Amino acid sequence: MKKIALAAALSVASTGAFAGGMVAEPAPVMEPAVVVEESSGSSGGFVIPLLLLAVVAAVAATD
Repeated sequence: MKKIALAAALSVASTGAFAGGMVAEPAPVMEPAVVVEESSGSSGGFVIPLLLLAVVAAVAATD
């Protein structure tokens, strides 16, 4: 009787372990994303601070 109960318990446990198991399908392969970076001119980084400095200098000169 113990053998039958043990066999039943093992069969229930093994069906749960194999339910939804891994299927032999190839893994999805994603292509690498292409990132295009626009190059900015060399004057892009300091034009705005120079304009701000010119405005501050103009305001200071008028007082």
